[in-house]
Amino acid sequence: MKPFSFSTTALTLDAYRRELADDAAGGYASFEGWVRNHNEGHAVTRLEYEAFEALANKEGERIVNEAIARFGILKAACVHRVGSLAIGDVAVWVGVSSKHRAEAFAACRYIIDEVKHRVPIWKKEHYVNGDSGWVNCERCAVPGHDHTHEHPHAHDR
Repeated sequence: MKPFSFSTTALTLDAYRRELADDAAGGYASFEGWVRNHNEGHAVTRLEYEAFEALANKEGERIVNEAIARFGILKAACVHRVGSLAIGDVAVWVGVSSKHRAEAFAACRYIIDEVKHRVPIWKKEHYVNGDSGWVNCERCAVPGHDHTHEHPHAHDR
C-alpha cells in the first residue's frame, strides 16, 4: 500500500486496515472523514473533490513519512477520494499501526491535520437550492501565494 493515494471509487477500509497489520503492533488508530449533509448553514446534497495529483501524492507521502519519523509508528497510510461523493461516503481515511496507542492516535491526528492544510485538494459543495461553491479555497485565488501557512495544529498543543 502506498503511503498516500487517491481513489475514484468507494474506499475499502477493511483491506486498508489489513495492509497496516504488523505483528509488532500493539494498536491501530484510524480516522474516516465522512460527507455530511450540511455546512455553515447550507443543506448539502453532495461533494466533488479535485486534486493536483502529482503534487498531492508527493506532499501526502511526505506527511506520512514525517508522522512515521516523528511518532515512531510502524506503518501509516492515507487515501483520499476524488470525484463526486454522496452524503455518507467516506471522503478520506487515515490508518496507523504502532507499538502503543498514544503514538497511533497522535500520528493519525497529525496526518489528517497536515493533509487538510498542505495537500492541494479542493472541495466543491452542491446545495439543496441548486447552488454550489468551492470550500476553503480563499488562498487558491490569490496570485503568487505559495500556500505556506502559519496556523496552530491540535497535535502541537
